[in-house]
Amino acid sequence: MGTMITGGMLVVIVALIIRSMIRSKKAGKSLHCDCKHCGKHCS
Repeated sequence: MGTMITGGMLVVIVALIIRSMIRSKKAGKSLHCDCKHCGKHCS
């Protein structure tokens, strides 16, 4: 029973993280380097 609760909590947390990343991407924010600000070192 405890394993199922822990697994369910993990699934919910991962889903919230993915949803947050998708919303950030749609809002124009990104997790990677913006090359115009870092001198193209991220390529």
